[in-house]
Amino acid sequence: MSPAGTAGIVVVGNGMAGSRLVGELRARDAATPVTVFGAEPQRPYNRVLLSNVLAGVTRPEHIGLVDAAWYASHGVDARLGVEVTRVDRAAKTVHASDGTDTPYGTLVLATGSAAFVPPLPGLRDGLPDGALVFRTLDDCRRISVLAESARRAVVVGGGLLGIEAARGLAGRGLDVTVLHQAGHLMERQLDRAAGKFLARTLAALGIATRLQARVTGLRTSARGAVTGVELALPGGGTETADTDLVVLSCGVRPKTALARDAGLAVGRGVIVDDELRSVTDPSVRAIGECSEHRDEVYGLVAPAWEQAGVLAGLLAGTDPAARFTGARQITRLKAAGIELASMGETHFGDDDAGVEIVRFTDAARGTYKKAVIRDGRLIGAILLGETSAAGTLTQLYDRAGPLPAERLGLLFPGLDAPAPAGEPLRMPEAATVCHCNDVSKGRIRACWERGARTAADVARETRAGTGCGTCRDAVEGIVAWLAGQEPARVP
Repeated sequence: MSPAGTAGIVVVGNGMAGSRLVGELRARDAATPVTVFGAEPQRPYNRVLLSNVLAGVTRPEHIGLVDAAWYASHGVDARLGVEVTRVDRAAKTVHASDGTDTPYGTLVLATGSAAFVPPLPGLRDGLPDGALVFRTLDDCRRISVLAESARRAVVVGGGLLGIEAARGLAGRGLDVTVLHQAGHLMERQLDRAAGKFLARTLAALGIATRLQARVTGLRTSARGAVTGVELALPGGGTETADTDLVVLSCGVRPKTALARDAGLAVGRGVIVDDELRSVTDPSVRAIGECSEHRDEVYGLVAPAWEQAGVLAGLLAGTDPAARFTGARQITRLKAAGIELASMGETHFGDDDAGVEIVRFTDAARGTYKKAVIRDGRLIGAILLGETSAAGTLTQLYDRAGPLPAERLGLLFPGLDAPAPAGEPLRMPEAATVCHCNDVSKGRIRACWERGARTAADVARETRAGTGCGTCRDAVEGIVAWLAGQEPARVP
């Protein structure tokens, strides 16, 4: 009998978490029956790269995570474009939109999140023509079609996804304005100074920003097409920002209706323990953005992929001691003309007691760097505009490693700091290069010794560079360095 039971494993959700789990399972166990349901009809894709698709610099087929033929060749029953409508926990069966009933031994919920649409005038009865959310590949395609005939676009929301959407639209030549209710952009990840630097970077790319902008509704034409966004003025009254296209980026909400209807414990997400089991039903697991672990809901890809690896080891029986105890959240934005990395507690200032702040700014170049230190450990950092120190800072933050005596070396690798990711010779073998997939320099070297000769070869074997994409330059640099180290062959 397989570790998951004779009925096998059913995965609901085929996004970045669900598809990774299925791949990790098959890498460990080729026999247990696996069925995966995906509400979207296409094969899973890298959602992190949607802004590049929107900008027209990456084709949709180039962001796929799994080849279409992979499922059949690995004995996976993939139900693409089929939504699970009900879970019968008593019968251990899922009911789907195509009329099928599928039994399970273990059910894994990886339903992800949905875009939040605020209940404003003009939005309560559905989105009017010309107003869309930016969450899926289909959303991206619809926005791209509308952008062909639009001249002006408004993005409501200046968080990570809103900035990515704005950059994608500006890349298509539109006049773009970002409306953000908070006092600075990406306020969850950046301090006020970094938010101002980001606004300047966007302005240089042709993207305007309006802060403390309280949207009160959308204005539409007689035929139902959006014509503007209404804003409340500080002294009373409203004004209208004229536009042909509105992209709503007002946050996301975990998709938990299926779990809630099945009687599972749900907070913000499906509540799970360290083995990613529902606290209500041990035969149900949850990973990714729909899960809540130790009061935390993770909205980034790296924790979801870490959860997938832990759960695969548990279900396949190859790592019965595996546990998910939490993950550090590291935000990366790398759109054309914008490089940003943020991690940990970034909002401390010079006047805050008990912390040490190391900061560098260069307004002319749009560079802002900040490290936050407490008790000799890095607890937060921001890199905007120039991110060569990201590898070093991420390792120190992730592992709580000791810091160099020369603090400026944190922001400028080479000044008595730990070996930076960009210099392979000085980089330790154990140093993590790809944090989304936990790939070290040593693993890349091992790939090279087995015959990998390009970054693409390394990616196929380790997945390095297939997440947020910010480590691709480092992977290519290590491969090039290894090529230079290879002894010349004598004829």
